[in-house]
Amino acid sequence: MNIAIIGYGKMGHEIEAIAIERGHKVVLAIDKNNTHELNPILLKKVDVAIEFTTPETAFKNIETCLKAGVPTVCGTTGWLNRLEEAKRIAEQYNTALFYASNYSIGVNLFFKINQLLASLANKHCEYDVSIEEIHHTQKKDAPSGTAITIAQILSKELNRYNDWSLLPEFYDDRIPIKAIREGNVPGTHSVFFDSEQDQIILTHKAKNRRGFALGAMLAAEFSLDKKGFLTMDSLLNG
Repeated sequence: MNIAIIGYGKMGHEIEAIAIERGHKVVLAIDKNNTHELNPILLKKVDVAIEFTTPETAFKNIETCLKAGVPTVCGTTGWLNRLEEAKRIAEQYNTALFYASNYSIGVNLFFKINQLLASLANKHCEYDVSIEEIHHTQKKDAPSGTAITIAQILSKELNRYNDWSLLPEFYDDRIPIKAIREGNVPGTHSVFFDSEQDQIILTHKAKNRRGFALGAMLAAEFSLDKKGFLTMDSLLNG
């Protein structure tokens, strides 16, 4: 495949290395210094685009790629107020949009484990649930998209919760999320089920960026020749 990497920072370089390992070619790499090169003419030589930028720029990048008929894999979080619009553009231009808050295979298995535990704990109202996430200081959004996804999964299974809140804001019917920014932490997410009698803690700790980059590359390969909106469930089930 010919790949466009949009967001040529640490994650972009990791994706490039994996793409080359897997026999693909990066024909377009976009960072803040050459954003003008993300245009329909240069996108004609691209089979699939992988987008990891910022919440402020993500939608415009996605829109440009989709309107050029290029399947687009997006790992940027913090822009989801325009996700439905992006889905409609993908449908209109007969191409694919793949979005995940986290592309790590391990994290997506972690989602499934939390869903199962929450469904079982729903019968035992003595458990209070909370989430803690730790990321590097360069991460723009808080809480992380991954933490929000976990909270959404839990709140669907737990009748006592219907949303989430970012501490210090606290509400009885919302799952509290504590967001910590320190050092160069790739991403650590912990879910706490707490009662007076005991505590259950589930934790996923990323060791490096490679797991995220590999998942994004697998998503790009999966998206080729697909149409519509795709997720990690599409990939794992497919």
